[in-house]
Amino acid sequence: MQTAVSIGQAARASGVKVPTVRYYEQIGLLPLPDRTDGNRRLYDRTDVERLAFIRHARELGFDVEAIRRLLALQDEPEQSCAEADALAKQHLIEVERRLRSLMALKAELERMVEGCTQGKVESCRVIEILADHGECRHHDHEKPLSGLK
Repeated sequence: MQTAVSIGQAARASGVKVPTVRYYEQIGLLPLPDRTDGNRRLYDRTDVERLAFIRHARELGFDVEAIRRLLALQDEPEQSCAEADALAKQHLIEVERRLRSLMALKAELERMVEGCTQGKVESCRVIEILADHGECRHHDHEKPLSGLK
């Protein structure tokens, strides 16, 4: 890759879109680039590698603040990786929680669909479950209308 590349070249090389590059600059994940006399942004190899790092972290589901912290850690390679490990472990716990929730959601949807007799809407199990929160087994939640008399 050349020493300095345009925003379009940096975007293609890192696998992100041009507006995303600008967004990462705005929120401080990517430093503001040097500019040409014509005010065009110029990115170097480090910028493109940083963009690829951010893209990969986003694909793995890390939020912006976690990525910000991971980038700060990456910028100081001599320090302990304990914080990076802790961030990844916390993210794994959250992913596992979401997977459990999605599996419960899948089971609820399967129950709704299996109860469907392809009859009329008046006896549709899908509509019944959606209309009566108490019929839902997906979450342990209060019935939203229970406080109304």
